[in-house]
Amino acid sequence: MSTDFQSARIALGARLRELRTEGGLNGKDIAARLGWARSKVSRLENGKQTATAEDLDAWAAAAGAPEQADDLKSRLRGLESQQRSWRRQLAAGQRPVQDRYVVEYRSTTVVRGYEATVIPGLFQTPDYARHLMAKNAELLQSTPRDTDAAVQARMRRQEVLYETGRLFRVLIWEGALHALICPREAMAGQLDRIVGLIGMSTVELGIVPFGAPLKLSPKHGFWIFDEERVVVETINTELQFESADDVALYGRVWDGLNEAAAYGPHAHRLIARARTQMHPG
Repeated sequence: MSTDFQSARIALGARLRELRTEGGLNGKDIAARLGWARSKVSRLENGKQTATAEDLDAWAAAAGAPEQADDLKSRLRGLESQQRSWRRQLAAGQRPVQDRYVVEYRSTTVVRGYEATVIPGLFQTPDYARHLMAKNAELLQSTPRDTDAAVQARMRRQEVLYETGRLFRVLIWEGALHALICPREAMAGQLDRIVGLIGMSTVELGIVPFGAPLKLSPKHGFWIFDEERVVVETINTELQFESADDVALYGRVWDGLNEAAAYGPHAHRLIARARTQMHPG
């Protein structure tokens, strides 16, 4: 799975390897100078691990090229805020993007997520997902129309909800329960689906209700993967943040929203209220 982020990390690793070889060192030599395991040297050089700024300072010094530290850290800053254009990602259709998400979720143990305008993909019914993806494809215009295949891939992503050892802590702004991006009948079915998730051992579902006192505005949606990486989706771009400061910032935003969230029976009542409005009687 190749992404802009991974390609940039591989490029950074290649630059580290160049500095090592230019300094006349092999992997064992530089590991010894740094006091690291050789496996860490290998992971960094092969783009399997993201270096810290401190790692890069130490590497440049160990390779005898301390003047290269600033260049290395500049490359790292580019990694910490990676953008992936939706137009580029969807050039081959929506299914490849959904397949990538399947892999990403299966490699994650704990996810904290928040959505303000849409039901999260992990919780979507096929009907809801189909209408949402069709509208997205129409918006971007050049995206191939592979909606059915993309919906099937999105449903495969949901298999992680039934795997033990995972936890999905998800908040939804109440407005998303009322946003009609599909026919009322499809939305009613979607809300029924959400009710069925309450109480699952792998899911903690909270609804941030209208009228609740908030420490901050509802903001935009975001997802935190294993407290290591944040993914934010905008209309035209997917952003990824890996710096500790950014992850901590989004964690604090999630915590603030969570303080206002309703769980259990209260969440059930909020969903039921939206369900009644979608399909009276």
